[in-house]
Amino acid sequence: MAITTVVFDLDDTLLWDKKSIKTAFEKTCQYAATKYELDPEQLEEAVRKEARKLYESYETYDYTVLIGINPFEGLWGTFDDPTESFQKMKNIVPQYRKDAWTKGLKALGIDDEEFGAELGERFVEERKKHPFVYEDTFEVLDALKGKYQLVLLTNGAPSLQNLKLKLTPEIPPYFDHIIISGDFGRGKPDPSLFEYMMEKAGITPDEGIMVGDNLNTDILGSSRVGMRNVWINRENKPRNPEIVPTYEVKSLTEFLELLEKIS
Repeated sequence: MAITTVVFDLDDTLLWDKKSIKTAFEKTCQYAATKYELDPEQLEEAVRKEARKLYESYETYDYTVLIGINPFEGLWGTFDDPTESFQKMKNIVPQYRKDAWTKGLKALGIDDEEFGAELGERFVEERKKHPFVYEDTFEVLDALKGKYQLVLLTNGAPSLQNLKLKLTPEIPPYFDHIIISGDFGRGKPDPSLFEYMMEKAGITPDEGIMVGDNLNTDILGSSRVGMRNVWINRENKPRNPEIVPTYEVKSLTEFLELLEKIS
């Protein structure tokens, strides 16, 4: 059956989220180095390590896994969303930011809780100031708009994913449907989210194709409902014999060329 609908992941598929987070870390750690004699790269590594440990220790951790929210999103999101678990996260994250940065400093021999809190808030602002998209994102969306129904299917908290879209306001108008896992209650790769998306879009699995960078969420989830998929493997990551994409490409541009061939 002919493809009528292209389903895109957001983070690290259309938005270059890793670069945004990396830039926020670099700017914040460089600022820290203006007050203390420290290596910014070592501070970043220490804060990332402490953030992961803290994040996994909270009672909300299982929920974040279910919805698909990573520790570094926790470092800048507000999570002011309706569910009880999101409200718990909302209460946790200010202390989480402060503790992650304070413990990161302490790992470098610097005991300054007040400065840790300042760095935590500075990171939030730096992340907001540095939204990145891939160089071919808009070119590819322009080529598809009007020819296909376009759906955005993203894991995360609605407040945070909508903030990302607000920071890149050019993206939302391309899409006929924007579906965020936190609104639904389960994240990719749960097949129920894909079934919900197909119902909203009015398609069968054969009519859609999922495009994403993550084997464990985008590719596995779409495979579970029998939908063709495209793994965007920009970083030449190793393949997983247990999760095999229908197609593999290195860029959105390459995906567009592939779509023209298979349509």
